[in-house]
Amino acid sequence: MRIAVRRTDGSLRATVPIWVVVAAGRVYVRTWYRRDSGWFGRALGSRRARIEAGGVVADVVVDDVGGGELQVRAGVDAAYRAKYARYGAGTVDRMVADDAAATTLRLAPEQRV
Repeated sequence: MRIAVRRTDGSLRATVPIWVVVAAGRVYVRTWYRRDSGWFGRALGSRRARIEAGGVVADVVVDDVGGGELQVRAGVDAAYRAKYARYGAGTVDRMVADDAAATTLRLAPEQRV
């Protein structure tokens, strides 16, 4: 999947590829570690983005759930392990480590009025 974070004026930044999973019917993304820069920091700041995957383009709201419920983390961890196992344990282990889990963002369709 690719994500483009919205600027404060509503325009889009350049898209970047990210790993995405679905757990309990919801869409989640993570980065290797929590930071204020790059797509992750900008997504935290704007709380709005556009995603592109498989020919589908959607505007989404971004919700920081990295410090949330253990049940959510367990589901997201399991989804990363299952989907990305082909990259090897070392890579997947980084995406389910505590630092990466703290970066968990839930993406949901933007509700237009």
